[in-house]
Amino acid sequence: MTLPIVVAGGGLAGAAASCLLARAGRHVVVFERDAAAADKICGEFISIEARTYLERIGLGLAELGAHPIQEFRLARGRAVVSCALPFTGLGLSRRVLDEALLNHASRCGAEVRRGHAVKPRRDRDPIVLEVGGDEVRTESLFLATGKHDLRGVRRDAAAPPDLVGFKLHFRLTEAQRAVLAGAVEILLMADGYAGLQPVEDGMANLCLLVGGDRLRRLGGGWDSVFEDLMRTEPHLRQRLAGATPASRPMSIYRVPFGFVHAPIPDDAPNLFRLGDQMGVIPSFTGDGMSIALHSAVMAASCYLAGTSAADYHARMRNDIAGQVARAGLFNRIGRSGVGQTALMRLAQTWPGGLRVAARLTRLPDQAVVRLLAVAMTQGRTSGVALA
Repeated sequence: MTLPIVVAGGGLAGAAASCLLARAGRHVVVFERDAAAADKICGEFISIEARTYLERIGLGLAELGAHPIQEFRLARGRAVVSCALPFTGLGLSRRVLDEALLNHASRCGAEVRRGHAVKPRRDRDPIVLEVGGDEVRTESLFLATGKHDLRGVRRDAAAPPDLVGFKLHFRLTEAQRAVLAGAVEILLMADGYAGLQPVEDGMANLCLLVGGDRLRRLGGGWDSVFEDLMRTEPHLRQRLAGATPASRPMSIYRVPFGFVHAPIPDDAPNLFRLGDQMGVIPSFTGDGMSIALHSAVMAASCYLAGTSAADYHARMRNDIAGQVARAGLFNRIGRSGVGQTALMRLAQTWPGGLRVAARLTRLPDQAVVRLLAVAMTQGRTSGVALA
């Protein structure tokens, strides 16, 4: 009996890979640990690269209520610099996007099992997993568990910085919605930064990173952090004064920003790392979703072509390592007081420099074009891959 392909994680990367594999006629089983749609800690900015992949996979974004974004604003204190984006991005909550993509995977023929966490028991052929006390064997494992590592197949990441991330949706007042409409804002603040942008249904997504020292000084909770931000950050106070929370605050600690998986001889030959399991770009750039989707399309294309997981990991590293390194540099500048001052002065003198910085920290155009060409060739051959 042919063993199924198992996808561990039904988020962006896992669901996208499942769509492509299932449409290619493979038996795919997706195990998603959340029993129902859930929020994710994410800036929720869909760049042109991510938008292209999602639409090629067959997911319509307009009908999901995605908010068009054409402007980028950089703020520090009361100073704001803005520039037009070189493309129209979209704002859409991960709760809506992930649910739609996972349902699309099911329509494509993938078997989706919700409320199931995966525990690897053996990482060699066949891979043996434990799911809800049952043993599951698979010919190939697509590891798409996001920022959550699984015992036995953990990422070999360096010690992460002492940073804490928070995420919360707000329902804005009518005046606030009008001011924020069509824009994504990055706020530089002491020892960290925040991102604010509109998503569907008149909501805005606030994501931020603060240093662990600051969090501990404030008492370690979201309420105290938000109260401090509203007192010390005039731009954020203007944007959110009177807005009402539309979700519960979420937090995450010690994200391994800058990690890119380096293939080694001991890697399991049939274990494909997707999304944050492959590489974690600093959130300052807003390109994490593009990398997740790039990894999904790359992994599915490599698998369908009979290419090894090791070769897939090497190709992904070649595509994203430079981008992640440059993003790490901007991330360090963005968290330093001296760096923030220099960044704002540069932006005020040369607003177009913001577009240059964005280009340097996004997926290389040639990598996206090359992968789409491969995937579309596979589609013409099989009639079932990318549209």
